[in-house]
This record gives sequence, C-alpha cells and structure tokens, in this order.
Amino acid sequence: MAANQEQEREVQKSYWMHSVDLTVEAMMLDSNACDLDKEERPEVLSLLPTYEGKSVLELGAGIGRFTGELAKKAGELVALDFIESVIKKNETINGHNKNVKFMCADVTSPDLNFPEGSLDLIFSNWLLMYLADKEVEDLAQRMVKWLKVGGYIFFRESCFHQSGDHKRKSNPTHYREPRYYTKVFKECHSYDNAGNSFELSLMSCKCIGAYVKNKKNQNQICWIWQKIGSDDDRGFQKFLDNVQYKSSGILRYERVFGQGFVSTGGIETTREFVAKLDLQPGTESPRCRDKPALFRTFYKWLKPGGKVLISDYCRSDGTPSAEFAEYIKQRGYDLHDVKAYGQMLRDAGFDEVIAEDRTDQFIKVLEKELDAVEKEKEAFIQDFSEEDYNDIVGGWKAKLVRVHIGEQRWGLFIAKKK
Repeated sequence: MAANQEQEREVQKSYWMHSVDLTVEAMMLDSNACDLDKEERPEVLSLLPTYEGKSVLELGAGIGRFTGELAKKAGELVALDFIESVIKKNETINGHNKNVKFMCADVTSPDLNFPEGSLDLIFSNWLLMYLADKEVEDLAQRMVKWLKVGGYIFFRESCFHQSGDHKRKSNPTHYREPRYYTKVFKECHSYDNAGNSFELSLMSCKCIGAYVKNKKNQNQICWIWQKIGSDDDRGFQKFLDNVQYKSSGILRYERVFGQGFVSTGGIETTREFVAKLDLQPGTESPRCRDKPALFRTFYKWLKPGGKVLISDYCRSDGTPSAEFAEYIKQRGYDLHDVKAYGQMLRDAGFDEVIAEDRTDQFIKVLEKELDAVEKEKEAFIQDFSEEDYNDIVGGWKAKLVRVHIGEQRWGLFIAKKK
C-alpha cells in the first residue's frame, strides 16, 4: 500500500504539472471555465458557514480561485497546494492579503500537521477526487482533529464521471459515488486529551446549481460537516468499529492470533481458560469501560453457582507514565492493577474470586506471536502492506517494552456467585 501511495502521488503530481499557463481554464479543465466561474464561485461561497474573523484552512488552493474571496472574511487563512508553481501563482495574485499564509505541501504527507482544535473551517474544492481511498480516509481523520469543536469541513467533488470538456491524455481522477464520501466522514471519530469523544455531523449535501443549469450535470456535489461532541457510549462503539476493530484491523489481528481470534494467545490461551469453565455454545463476553457496572450486571445474570472468567489487560499499581497514559487513552482502555480488578469483582457481590497475574505467560505469548509474524514478513506484506506489517511489529515490540518495565500486565480472573 505504501508503495502504491507513493506511485499515486507521483501520478497526480505529473498530471498537474501540465498547467504551464496556470489559468482558470487549466484549473477547471473546461473551455467554458470563465463563464462557469462567474456563477459557480459565488454559489460555492454562499454555501459556506459563517467564518468572519475565523481561522480557515484551504486545502488544494490552486492558483487562488477561492483564496482571495476567503481572505476577505477570514481572520487568518492558510492556502495550501502541493505544486510549487501553482501556489506561487496564488501568492502573486493574493499575496497582498496580509492575513494569508501560502504553503507548498502535500495533504497526504504525515509531516503536514496543524494543532488539534485550532481551525474553524477547512475548505477544499476538487481535492479528494485526486487522492486514493486510503489517503482520503487518513486525511478525513486528521481534519477532525485539527478542527475546533463546532468547526466545519466543506468539500466539493466531481462524482461518477468528469465534468469538464478538456480532452486529456491521461486522467487519474477518482470519480466516486457520493455515498463513499458520506460514509468516510460519517465514520470519523476522535478523542481529545481529556478523553472526550467527537464525530462529524452532516449539515448539508447538495449538487452545485451552476453545473445543473449550464451543463445538465448533477454530479458536482458538496458536503458540509460540523465537529460535535458524541455520546460517550456511541463514540466508543464507533471507535471500536472504525479504528481498532474495523475489518482490515480484524484481518491483521487474525493473521497474528489465528482465524477467528482478535486477542492475546488465540486458540491456545482460549482453550486453557475455557477449560476452567463449563461454557455453553453461544456465550459472549461484552466489552465495557465501566467495569464495576458490568460486573454487577454479570452478577445479576448468573444463577447461583454460576461463574465468570475474564482475561484482560491490566496495569501496575500507581500512576502510569505519560507514554502509557497516552496509549491507554488512545485505545479507550479502562485498566486496573490485578489486585484492584479482583476487588471490583468482590465488590460486585462475587465470592471465591481468583485474581492471577499472568504477565509471565503474556510475555511468552507476545514473543511467540511476534516471531511468527517476522518469519512471514514477505507474505504478510503481500497480503496487507508494509505499513500494516510495521504497525503490527512496532505495536508488539512496544507492548513487550511496556510489559518488561512493569507498566502493562495481564490478568486472569475467575469469580463465582454463591
């Protein structure tokens, strides 16, 4: 995937280097661009939420068709494009606006960053259709983090097929269905440093009237999203569904743990632990961050003599380091030391509580899993990507470091209801 993304960027850069004259016609790829621009540009600007005196980021700014207009109202504006000659032309035209900063950068670069919660509006016009799917998804996630709560994202794309009448020797544009963009941005989710969860709310989705009127084209579509706080449980579920346990993540975990398993040890530890209980087919283990409430619920569900068995990540007693605390927050975990974990089960009403520190076993399992992945490096990369491989290997090595220094633990808990 990483190699494919690099190739994608080179193709796109080569495609846009053709614009030697740097005109509106060249940017809009239409012979009727000047007339279209007179209707379309005011229409697009009229759709934007209020941004007077606000902090605005324009991605894919081009030669500045919208930059000058945005600068009239914005408190501060960053105009960004990845073709140097293009952004320089923009600066030549709009550089007299002292509230504008011009930046030559690639939106897909991990080096491009803005402070979290610093922007009121992120604007782009015909940008995402020049990015690969993975690039769109990654950028969308980053944009949510950059936005202030209550801030907006506006983007407009050509869907289904091209709209301009310019003939092109090559056309690397991705003409997607509108539902793709809606799905990607709807699934975006982020947490702030305090652990509060946020998502995007769709405020508007409509086609550009100027293209309907002049070209009978309803496939020029724009979206407006607002960053809002999300319900904690719903936000956490979205995090699990779209980040840690999205389909690609599950497949990667299964490659490490074995088919059908997404947790430490796979079939071996499952067989060992399940042997301690008389489990029936179909029994499920829910995941919840409010462990005391969950344990009380378990207690209510169980018949007298019933048992609960849990294997779970734990932590050492005391305050976690800043790095480990950040890992816990990023994962959405609720970790306790083994002793405290056992006490929560007792507080919920359980008797005969067994709380075992299985960290030594955890180390052996992690080392075995890491060794298996590293031995199949080429096959793993072929099935997934080098980025996925590095992510898994790096994650396992980091986990081993946390375990060896004593911060991360692994516990096994069995509790019985009288």
